[in-house]
Amino acid sequence: MKKAGLILEGGGNRGIFTSGVLDFLMEEQIVFPYVIGVSAGACNAVDYVSKQIGRTKECMMGKDFPTPLIRYRYLLEKRMLVDMDLLFDEVPNKINLFDYDEYFRSSIRCELVATDCITGKPVYLDDRNDKERFMKIVRASSSLPFVSPMVEVDGTPYLDGGISDPVPVRRALTEGYKKPVIILTRGMGYRKKLSKVSDKLGKILYKEYPQVQNCLHNRHHVYNKTMDLIERLEKEGRAFVFRPKEVLVGRTEENEEKLNAFYLQGYEMAKERIRELREFLEEK
Repeated sequence: MKKAGLILEGGGNRGIFTSGVLDFLMEEQIVFPYVIGVSAGACNAVDYVSKQIGRTKECMMGKDFPTPLIRYRYLLEKRMLVDMDLLFDEVPNKINLFDYDEYFRSSIRCELVATDCITGKPVYLDDRNDKERFMKIVRASSSLPFVSPMVEVDGTPYLDGGISDPVPVRRALTEGYKKPVIILTRGMGYRKKLSKVSDKLGKILYKEYPQVQNCLHNRHHVYNKTMDLIERLEKEGRAFVFRPKEVLVGRTEENEEKLNAFYLQGYEMAKERIRELREFLEEK
């Protein structure tokens, strides 16, 4: 297990599939020495490290929240589609408490991916001392372009890590974790296409950040090359991949039945493949 790394893709509420996989792995007490997550994958990552089974699912479904998590009117009121203040302040500190103590004392190395808006490069952040800075990092990793404001951490503006390093398997390999276990939120063979709308909006909304524009323009190339790598590693037996057989929800899905079904798909898949996973992790 020393060389095993857990890599978590984002995808908004599609990340509830990931939480299903992780909840079962936590129940089975499978502990990875290293976990890295992007966007919704960052939210899943920190709940895995803090050993909070079910927390990511509950947060994504938002049943106990005082106001809806997603509203299009928030774009006018707060310049964000998702109420990020609710999700990264009120929820972890007052509603569905995040276990900072467990996270801070964990021996698991955790990296959360955000995009530096000045350089356009991915950065890999964590904090085990300062609650406010730590939650800013999680929020930065999850701040989608166009529908979320940039988040400043130590004076640097950041956006969602998915626009620069959508599935950070290369980072894990470079850091010495040669047995990657990857949880994707898209089906086998999925590839992105250039979004002309995103390209045009990027030039308008991020005219002061040319490297963000470049990230948005090249996003599909980066993602597709990463998928090519993952599929090759999987074929060679050098990576273990969980991916949904059927993608039941979109990024902003709010239907409780659909979300629960997608969660259960992840949970049951982990349950079905647990022996296969253990064999992969035990192989030298």
